[in-house]
Amino acid sequence: MTTQALFRLRIYLDDTIAIGPGKVQLLQAIQAHGSISAAARSLDMSYRRAWNLVDEMNQSLTSPAVTSSPGGSGGGGAQLTPTGEAIVSGYRNIEAIASQAAVAEIDALKALLKH
Repeated sequence: MTTQALFRLRIYLDDTIAIGPGKVQLLQAIQAHGSISAAARSLDMSYRRAWNLVDEMNQSLTSPAVTSSPGGSGGGGAQLTPTGEAIVSGYRNIEAIASQAAVAEIDALKALLKH
């Protein structure tokens, strides 16, 4: 059996999750695929859901995380802005720091699991 510990940081703006694990995963998929629709497909998510998450995030930020151009015959696309790149990098760094800081506690909890 394999065990792993995952941190699920969420940063709220009022009642809205402005930055969280799902939104960071979506940002990474947009970065990898170059469009919201392709990112949504890669995450087995509807385009509408992905677009709503991007819009919700962009509305929560001082500058957007994602910019997009409409589709059509020339095709559209989406890309991360410097803000979006900073969110992904910062979020992943926080995960790494938290994992390292809590390694002893994580190992103690893992020791309680069946082997």
